[in-house]
Amino acid sequence: MRDILFTNAHLIDPEAGTVSEGRLLIRNGKIHGQLPPAEPAPDADIVDCGGKMLAPGIVDIGVKVCEPGERHKESFKSAGLAAASGGVTTIVTRPDTTPDIDNPETLEFVSRRAAQASPVNVRTMAALTKGREGREMTEIGFLLDAGAVAFTDCDRVVENTKVFSRALTYARSLGALVIAHPQEPVLSRGAAATSGKFASLRGLGAVSPMAERIGLDRDIGLVEMTGARYHADQITTARALPALERAKSNGLDITAGTSIHHLTLNELDVADYRTFFKVKPPLRAEEDRIATAEAVRTGLIDIISSMHTPQDEESKRLPFEEAASGAVALETLLPAALRLYHADMMDLPTLFRALSLNPAKRLSLPGGRLATGAPADLVLFDPHTPFVLDRFQLRSKSKNTPFDGQRLQGRVIATYVSGQEVYRKS
Repeated sequence: MRDILFTNAHLIDPEAGTVSEGRLLIRNGKIHGQLPPAEPAPDADIVDCGGKMLAPGIVDIGVKVCEPGERHKESFKSAGLAAASGGVTTIVTRPDTTPDIDNPETLEFVSRRAAQASPVNVRTMAALTKGREGREMTEIGFLLDAGAVAFTDCDRVVENTKVFSRALTYARSLGALVIAHPQEPVLSRGAAATSGKFASLRGLGAVSPMAERIGLDRDIGLVEMTGARYHADQITTARALPALERAKSNGLDITAGTSIHHLTLNELDVADYRTFFKVKPPLRAEEDRIATAEAVRTGLIDIISSMHTPQDEESKRLPFEEAASGAVALETLLPAALRLYHADMMDLPTLFRALSLNPAKRLSLPGGRLATGAPADLVLFDPHTPFVLDRFQLRSKSKNTPFDGQRLQGRVIATYVSGQEVYRKS
């Protein structure tokens, strides 16, 4: 494999917190280092970046790929192509498939399918409890040996506190990461919106933001009791942030994420009952959106994810409260996140700290950085190119995006995995 030299690039380094003009040398699929401007160029294939941004590829935690069971919604091939076109070089998939990924055999099947079909890296999470029913923990040790990078029941809360505490204790003994959905399950059951004047005017079943705070408080107490490694998949309300800050300041091994939809949309977007805006947890008030974005900027919230959830047309073309939750976002994650940059809410190194560096670090993956020896998983993009999104142009099999018809700013030019080009905008 010949060396590759990226020239005329603006290098976004989330570890150093810098954006600098430079050249990046790739050797044997890994980053060999940045070259000073005066140093002669080695014998290599030259990629002229045209003054655009070159950053570590996005590591996206919480992607639903519907294999096995529902390939008509999303396959590893379609998800991989969508990820590559969105600058995502590693997708970390959820276990809420049909059947659930709750045993080593299913996990090994999924891993083989991903390796065969996807042009980007795929790592898989396994269920924390069998069938994600919250009754009996899975064989965490065997699943770790089979390649599981974390354990989660996704949006199903383990209601039985004793079962959850035992699972956390066992996970701690093996060093496994547990990812949970902080919601009080009884309060949030059946909710389609966030409680308040707007939800009442629209006649929608709603849940108080306190349900997230209550769920997080419970989980923090159990983490303090067990000493487990814990990640909250989505923190979306201002009321949950003080509890998260206290837990971190007390030295607990806790991180938190949020979804791109909760950072860029709010509860008013469901005014026309458009079901593409129905996500879980429901979209929040604008004050919550701003507080969540500020928490990402300061590092209190560590990770931004797409929470990519494909749904077919039949499950979305229903009354709002009956429609399935979720939205696709692999291809819109970066341009939507750039809304925060263009609004001066955070700079590009901070954005890629949450999109690339922190998720890779939390899962002990080698990507997400421009350091020497790191895999050459990179995204080249222009943050200023405007476009209007047409959902029928998405590479995902499902087209349920809330950004359909919206004006976005920022286009991926090319994506590289281990130095190999897996996508280039035509």
